[in-house]
Amino acid sequence: MKFENSGQENFRRAAQLSRRTFLKRTSTGVGGVALTSMLSGSAGAGTVVAGNVVIPPRCKRVIHLCMAGGPSHLETLDYKPKLAAMDGKSMPKSFTDGQQIAQLQGQRDKLKVLGPQHGFKKCGQSGNQIGNVLPHIQSIADEMCIVNSMHTDQINHDPAHSLINTGTSIPGRPSMGSWLLYGLGSETDNLPGYVVLTSVGGGQSQPIASRQWHSGFLPSKFQGVEFRSQGEPVLYVKNPSGVDRARQKEIVDAVERLNRIAMVSDYDPEIETKISQYELAFKMQMSVPELADISDEPQNILDLYGTQGADGSFAANCLLARRLAERGVRFIQLYHRGWDHHGKIKDGIEVTSKLVDQGSAALVKDLKQRGMLEDTLIIWGGEFGRTPMAQGNGRDHHIKGFSCWMAGGGIKPGVTYGSTDELGYAAEENPFHVHDLHATMLHQFGLDHTRLTYRYRGRDFRLTDVAGNVVRDILA
Repeated sequence: MKFENSGQENFRRAAQLSRRTFLKRTSTGVGGVALTSMLSGSAGAGTVVAGNVVIPPRCKRVIHLCMAGGPSHLETLDYKPKLAAMDGKSMPKSFTDGQQIAQLQGQRDKLKVLGPQHGFKKCGQSGNQIGNVLPHIQSIADEMCIVNSMHTDQINHDPAHSLINTGTSIPGRPSMGSWLLYGLGSETDNLPGYVVLTSVGGGQSQPIASRQWHSGFLPSKFQGVEFRSQGEPVLYVKNPSGVDRARQKEIVDAVERLNRIAMVSDYDPEIETKISQYELAFKMQMSVPELADISDEPQNILDLYGTQGADGSFAANCLLARRLAERGVRFIQLYHRGWDHHGKIKDGIEVTSKLVDQGSAALVKDLKQRGMLEDTLIIWGGEFGRTPMAQGNGRDHHIKGFSCWMAGGGIKPGVTYGSTDELGYAAEENPFHVHDLHATMLHQFGLDHTRLTYRYRGRDFRLTDVAGNVVRDILA
């Protein structure tokens, strides 16, 4: 069985049999039934409803804390005493010969080891090793599964972001949030099912293209919607002066009727998206102000996150992420741009870590106390790691081995999975590729990553392409 865009395929076949005449003249025939099917229901054409889930789901939503720029695993999550012992010494050529290196490519004979710039400690009952630059995250060590054997294929920021977001470095493919919405639909009808928030600070800030949360060749109703992290999340959500809610509803209904006429005439699935998005925008005029109003948050929660909200900080975005999760948003992505530490990494990583540390830990603690962590999967990590070799007083891009952590959503807590070699250069024990991350994430939603497909240009595409394995050792 394949999860395909069956509504769209049926519609296209009906059109091929009788062309436009049949659809224009017949309202009760096969074409009319197909059209009614496509325009009814919240999931829409091409969406796999929950009845098609093939594995018992453990998860309802994802919050992806994306540390954009490539955080150094060697100062955060992957403790390497041998690296410290070799600080300043020549990097053994056995590690680097024939390997892809970014900006250090022409300096192979001069490469020096750069020891960890900050200390680590064993935390909690689990003994998970976590860098001292992340003291708040250290406090949730027993909730975390640290993966120290991540690896990827792309050594530059933009293609690496594309790979971890869409499963390929080729621009234009659907993001993982879009795949989830396509596979399961949305749990909310008055907010987007996929919301993105961004913050910045602490280091060199690489740009993030909006195509990282695009729906690609999937219908555009599945793409992510960026909310503003400072002030009002959505601009122009309020009606203009002189237009009340009843008048606005009349306009939305009139536009919908016109779009339905166009749908019968042109049988374009994107018209369905327009219909649903106009209706969603109308509903958001009520839901977004309520979402943004944090006056109902007690002071102890604001203190937990370290924010008063809507100030553009990562902490404020974490608080908003929890509120979005409570309201049924399926996929929430928080980017923090500021992890590209080619120089001055000792000070830089301390500053950047401080900007994300408290909010990340607070989100886990807050969800747990509300009983939501067990069905919310939190993923924390970047597009790649940093080199064990020095780049002046910083570290270069690195793809052979790096770290991330996960919590909740049926992931085993208080464990460390996989490892890199003694210098933190390459994934050695239980390598964990980006495709494995996607396969495991979909599995937690009850979806088989090999069967969640979409036919496009004669081929069945999927998030994991032709690779990926569910890593069952980290499942609770």
